[in-house]
Amino acid sequence: MKKELHPKYYPEAKVTCACGNTWTTGSTKEEIRTEVCSACHPFFTGEQQRLIDMEGQVDRFYKKLQARQEYVEDKKQKESSKTSPDRPIEELELGSRYDNALKEAGIENVGQLLEKMEGGESAILDIAGIGRKTLIDMKKQLRKMGYDLPEAVEEISV
Repeated sequence: MKKELHPKYYPEAKVTCACGNTWTTGSTKEEIRTEVCSACHPFFTGEQQRLIDMEGQVDRFYKKLQARQEYVEDKKQKESSKTSPDRPIEELELGSRYDNALKEAGIENVGQLLEKMEGGESAILDIAGIGRKTLIDMKKQLRKMGYDLPEAVEEISV
């Protein structure tokens, strides 16, 4: 065995708690400081029940539950506003030229556009200034925003 490999052992090490309680024990450190001991820990003193009641764990649980419910409601509200038919046509980000062409045709919001699409692709392509590429871009944007497109517009007509 190598010499001086092990740390020095202090058989009379002094332990001091934050509550003021002291005792001696054997340790590799000469003095030990601790925050909690058996004289002040709630488990040993029987004050554990009082601590639980003071912290109000049930109240904290209900606050967290309420916060979760509010979060879910906000999320649902945001999702419903995303697919609102009253959303302006400009939010499709097709470009001002196509926005103006749709407005001239009397289409101001997404709901009106979806109604027009129920007539098929030809109903949209009949609008002056709207071509096949613009129609494809419209479909992509509407799907990306979460709208369900009418079946008539899903069928490709040449």
